[in-house]
Amino acid sequence: MIDLIVRKQINFKDELLSGLTVALALVPEAVAFAFVAGVDPTVGLWAAFFVGFITSLVGGRPGMISGATGAMAVVMTAFVVLYGLEYLFASVIMCGVIQIACGFFKLGKFIRLLPHPVMLGFVNGLAIVIGKAQFGQLKENMTVRFNEHAGHFVVAGDWLSGTALFTAVGLIVLTMLIIHYLPKLTNAIPGTLAAIIVVTMLVQFTPLESATVNDFVTTQKQVALEKKQKTEKFEAMKPNLLFSELTEKAHEVAAMPVEPPEEIPNARKAGVFQIPTIPLTFESFLIVFGLAITLAAIGLIESLMTLTLIDDITETRGHGNRECVGQGLANVVAGLFGSMGGCAMIGQSMINIRSGGRTRISGISAALFLLCFILFPPLWAGIGKIPVAALIGVMFIVVIATFEWTSLRLWNKIPKMDFFVIVAVSALTVIFDLAIAVIAGVIISALVFAWKKSQLIYAKTYEQDGVKTYELNGSLFFGAVTSFRNIFTPNEDPDKVVIEFINCRVYDHSALEAVNNLSEKYRSLGKSIKLKHLSKECQALLKKADDIIEIDVQEDPNYHVAIDELAK
Repeated sequence: MIDLIVRKQINFKDELLSGLTVALALVPEAVAFAFVAGVDPTVGLWAAFFVGFITSLVGGRPGMISGATGAMAVVMTAFVVLYGLEYLFASVIMCGVIQIACGFFKLGKFIRLLPHPVMLGFVNGLAIVIGKAQFGQLKENMTVRFNEHAGHFVVAGDWLSGTALFTAVGLIVLTMLIIHYLPKLTNAIPGTLAAIIVVTMLVQFTPLESATVNDFVTTQKQVALEKKQKTEKFEAMKPNLLFSELTEKAHEVAAMPVEPPEEIPNARKAGVFQIPTIPLTFESFLIVFGLAITLAAIGLIESLMTLTLIDDITETRGHGNRECVGQGLANVVAGLFGSMGGCAMIGQSMINIRSGGRTRISGISAALFLLCFILFPPLWAGIGKIPVAALIGVMFIVVIATFEWTSLRLWNKIPKMDFFVIVAVSALTVIFDLAIAVIAGVIISALVFAWKKSQLIYAKTYEQDGVKTYELNGSLFFGAVTSFRNIFTPNEDPDKVVIEFINCRVYDHSALEAVNNLSEKYRSLGKSIKLKHLSKECQALLKKADDIIEIDVQEDPNYHVAIDELAK
């Protein structure tokens, strides 16, 4: 199952260096997504290791990077506040079980049903989300404030200004220039890794000052603690406050100093095996199952769509069902070891592909490098010196490479509804999340297809020897029923009518009912009707059809009709 040995030649240097580059980029992302979810940074870091290592080892797409993701972190935020970490870990485990079941039942194939405009919208939306997230790191003086509109505490800060802003922008631009131009000079070292090293040395050995990863992690821990303490204090005050006093008191709490953290005995630590301690009740099951379904859906959609994208870039083919199992196994293990779970990461996957990573070696090495950063303080100290600006520059290059710029030129070259789907999915990905955006895009595309298909059914008619014949052409399904009915003129037709289905396929129950009702209409007028070249299933499902169907053993088509009655 572990195909580390591939038929083509492997460039181990590129694979390992690419893995190191990805690991460097994973650290701030994992920490940031952990903060979004409202959990300790180590919960996100361990999730990045477990999910990244297991999916690289047994997943269905070599070269694809998985870890803690923003798409899943966003839906965890309110859940953690309401139910706590133990319920979150239980949900991650159940999410993994659901994903494994999807793999065993081979549901990964349904990714093929995603239209290309939805794929373009998904890619563009994720690129915008990744780019938007980077601007949040160009802030300082991060504090917890009360948002009156949202009704809860939020983390806010002031934008960098003056020398600090110009320094950060300059380092970002320098990083992007190195990544872009170095490959044109040499391929001895990945441009991304070279850019991170150069910018780090520039900050460490010159008077330039810039926030580092270590500063970022420290700040995230501080604001996470501050937000937790102030939220708990305000929630304790609420029952004793009048409605008119809530806002004023919330602002007072926001201005209070942060209390020193207290050591919690026997507190759950990320990276340590432990079965989540939650009540074994049906109520607990419902709580866990609700989040698990959402996480499983988001995780599989993002993973399978990223898999398809990497397939297109590398001109190879991954295995969707195997990836479902790999993602599920990774989330089960992540939940059991006290981390937040995750899925495929399009940004890091693009970094890996751009840096030369094509096999499982790059993903496995990225996870192992990340583990070293977590376990060995000297290495953590070294990675902590990397300027955040360098990593922002890396992610901006990923945004540029990820966004399908050619889609902007399609507005007058493809059907308007297809372009509308691209824009809608991109916008919904930014406003809500990936799952909502993709589902909405598929629904819009399906409705547009059904509408267009429903307009294509028509009939040629001719009358001979007192018998009128309708030669149907097109597809008869629920969307085409109205057009189908409008073809016929029972009151004006002669006493004998033939409806020829040789060029018309009947798809569903609505179509069968339309045929049945039309037959009854002609019968009620005292006219005879013959239905020719219907499939055997259509013949069997039409009510009282023995005397109106003309059977031709040699020419009658054989196809299945989508109807629940067939499953009885």
